[in-house]
Amino acid sequence: MTLPPDLAGLKDAGKDALILAQAETIQRQSGQIALLLRRVAELEARIGGPPKTPGNSSIPPSKGEKANRAERRAKGPRKGRPGVSRALAADPEKVVDAFATACPHCDAALAAEDQADFSAYDHIELPPIVPVVTRVQRHRGRCPCCRRSFSAPPPADMPPGSPFGPGIGALIMHLHVTQMIGFERLSKLMAEVFGLSISEGALANIIARAAPRLSAEADAIAERVRTSAVVASDETSARVRGKTWWQWVMSSSAGVYHVIADSRAASVVTSFLEGATPEVWVADRYAAQDNHARQRQVCLAHLLRDAQYAIDAGDTGFAPAFHTLLQRACGIAARRDQLTDATLASYRSDIERKLSRMLAAEPTSPAGRKLVKAIKRCRADLFVFLARRDVPCTNNVSERALRPSVIFRKVTGGFRSEWGAAAYAAAATVIATGKLQQHSALHALRQALAQPLPAPS
Repeated sequence: MTLPPDLAGLKDAGKDALILAQAETIQRQSGQIALLLRRVAELEARIGGPPKTPGNSSIPPSKGEKANRAERRAKGPRKGRPGVSRALAADPEKVVDAFATACPHCDAALAAEDQADFSAYDHIELPPIVPVVTRVQRHRGRCPCCRRSFSAPPPADMPPGSPFGPGIGALIMHLHVTQMIGFERLSKLMAEVFGLSISEGALANIIARAAPRLSAEADAIAERVRTSAVVASDETSARVRGKTWWQWVMSSSAGVYHVIADSRAASVVTSFLEGATPEVWVADRYAAQDNHARQRQVCLAHLLRDAQYAIDAGDTGFAPAFHTLLQRACGIAARRDQLTDATLASYRSDIERKLSRMLAAEPTSPAGRKLVKAIKRCRADLFVFLARRDVPCTNNVSERALRPSVIFRKVTGGFRSEWGAAAYAAAATVIATGKLQQHSALHALRQALAQPLPAPS
C-alpha cells in the first residue's frame, strides 16, 4: 500500500530521529566502555604490583601488617642492659629516720647513737588533691571627705565572671589537647581526681575564653616562623563539623605553627606567608608545597619509600642504585657537623655525578620509569642540604609535629565547631613551640594564658 506524500514524510523524519538517537547512545556508551577499559587496566596493574606498605609508601605504620610475637622473637633475643634504680630526690620535703629500738637477737634496748646509716630510699605519695577556693568579698562605702560613694575594685588576678582561674584553664587545655580527653571523660576526671565539678558546657567555655590568648601567642609564633630562613611544612586531614578539612604545619628553628583550613591548596601557605619569601622550603613533592621559597628541599624519606616500591615492583635498572644513593646522602646529613665545607661540596659533586649516570640507565619496570620521570622534575631540589647546613634532608620534623593531631582526630572524631578547630590549632602551636624550647606542654600553656590580651587595633 502506498502512503500519502505527507504521511511518508513523517515516517522518514521518524527514522532519522531514531537513527540520531541511537548514534548518540552508541557514542555515549563507547566513551563509557573506554573509561571502564582504562579503569580495568589500572586495577590489573595495581593487582599485579607489590602491595603498598609503610616501607614503600606513605601508609602510616599503624596500618602496616604486624609480625606475630613468635616471629619477632625468632630474630633473636633482645640485648640486655645494666639495671638502674630511681635516683633519690635532691630536696625531699620530709626525712624520716628509722631506728631499731631493741636488738632482734637478745631483745636488748638500743640507742640512736649505736646505729649508723646504711641505706636510704624515697617513698613518694600524692596528697589528696582538692581545689583551693578563695572567696572575694568586695566592699563599698561613702568617702568621708567628698561624701561620694565608692566600691573596691576586684583583685587583678581574680576578676569576676568565671570562677575558674588560669591554672585550671591551662590544665584543661593540656588534658584535652595533649592527652586527647573528650569533654565527657574530662568532666568525670576533674570531679574524681581533682574534686572539682565542671560541666561539659563549662569546659567548652573555659577553652573558648582561653582561645584569644592562645591565638595571640600563635600569631607571634607565626611571625617568627614566616621570617625564618628555612621553613618546613606538611599537612594532614582534619574533621570539622562532619567535613574534611586540612591541618597544616609550618615549622622552623624559631617555632611550629599549626592552622586548620577547609582547603589543601597552596593558598593556605600563601596566606600564612603574607608576602614573605623564605630561602629554603622543606616539604614532600605535593604541588601545593612548591614555589614558596627561593629553593626547595624535597624530603628524602618520601623518595626512599618511592624507590623501595619501584624495587618491590621489580625494577633493577634505576631504583636499587638510587635507593643506595639516597641512603648515603642521608648518612652524610647525619654527620654534617663533623665535616668541612670542602668535604661537603666534594660529596655533593660525587653524588650528582652518580645520579647523572643512574638517570641515563633504562628502568626495567613501569614503576621505575615513573620514578625516573619524577626525579628528573625535582632533581635540583634533592641535595640542597649538602650546600646548607641549616637545611634538613627530610621533612621529619613537620611529620612529628602533626602526629599528635592525627591521634587526636582518631580518638575524638574531630571538631564540632570551627572555633574549636581554631582553638585547637592555636593550642597545638603553643605546645609544639614550647617543646622546641624544652618546655612541657602545661608550662607552655600556663605561660601563654598568663599573657595579657593585646590591645585592639
